[in-house]
Amino acid sequence: MVSETVSVPADHLTLSGDFVVPDSSRATVLFVHGVHTSRQDPAARSVAAELHRAGFGTLAVDLFSETEGRRAEAMSEQRVDIGALGRRLIAAVDWLRIQPDARTLPVVLFAAGAEAAAALIAAAALPEEVLTVVSWAGQPELADEHLERVRVPVLFVEGGEDPEDLRSSRQAAERIAGPHTVREVRGASHRLREPGALSRAAAVVEEWFTEVHRPA
Repeated sequence: MVSETVSVPADHLTLSGDFVVPDSSRATVLFVHGVHTSRQDPAARSVAAELHRAGFGTLAVDLFSETEGRRAEAMSEQRVDIGALGRRLIAAVDWLRIQPDARTLPVVLFAAGAEAAAALIAAAALPEEVLTVVSWAGQPELADEHLERVRVPVLFVEGGEDPEDLRSSRQAAERIAGPHTVREVRGASHRLREPGALSRAAAVVEEWFTEVHRPA
């Protein structure tokens, strides 16, 4: 099993990340963190641990430097440079492709908020490298014209008690060229903050991977 803190070169800076690859991994889930999430968050670490037990590797990466992160917290997600985040995420996927323990594994992008839009931009640019995208409590509409270029399968996971995000995800899903599904986590609200909600989301990720992955 590989478990280490890593530095990922991207867009004229270095991104910090936590890279874990259990023995006999089925895929690498790239956890995308940014404006309102952090790879150090206990809930995020708990979800990653559940995925490790299910046989998935993970790369949890912060798309902002510390200085950028503090600046981003003071602005709305609509003002974040989604294109720049998309380029950094593409660099993270490229980094995975040269790691001996992960280069042959399918890549799953897992992101919330504005970072979900960045994940969709990356998937549109890398249809041969990205197996699927999971947008949880995301703002996929920020990907705008890139949505029509997304051809990989996309799973939208939203809290059942968050009608605004559900509506946004359904509207974005209609614009995506590839297969897509919107699933609700019952009893959960925005960001799936309720106890156990993120764990249920992790289970949905495993089910979705099994559904879309077709081993060669």
